[in-house]
Amino acid sequence: MATHRNRPKPVIAVGEILMWLLFTVLLVPAGAVGWAVGHYTGHHGGTRTVTVATSAAPATTTAAAPTTTAAATTAAAAGNAAAGKAVFTSAGCGACHTFKAAGASGKVGPDLDTATAADAKTAGMSLSAFVDQSIVQPDAFIAKGFPKGVMPGTFGQSLSKTQLADLVAFITGK
Repeated sequence: MATHRNRPKPVIAVGEILMWLLFTVLLVPAGAVGWAVGHYTGHHGGTRTVTVATSAAPATTTAAAPTTTAAATTAAAAGNAAAGKAVFTSAGCGACHTFKAAGASGKVGPDLDTATAADAKTAGMSLSAFVDQSIVQPDAFIAKGFPKGVMPGTFGQSLSKTQLADLVAFITGK
């Protein structure tokens, strides 16, 4: 007859250890990627791209334009383009937009060197009013080739009126 020793059972089974290692190996990179995506796409008060793809949107945008135009024109007239460059940088606009004046080459949103004036014309708005509205209400006009809901809609609250006026002046070159 064989003698049978009573061995103590391990506190943690090998299978459980392997499961935790697999969980950690998958979770840590996913968390890092999630943080990076969130940091660069929404951390700075919400930068989102403005694009209009339907024929109904310009009518809505045009209806809202008189109020927005007056506010943006006043803001742009009082804006300081040099101070606007600092706002552009600190708000993280360059992470998503290409804009040579700021040395930015983002590709998430429209190229501010080329698309802004054309989109303002399509929307039937002055350039200053369009840029102001695009920052404060980013889904009011969606630029062709860009999805709705990418640019955060929080810049209207996170930027002061002076910062907004300066940013509009910087982007429009006025």
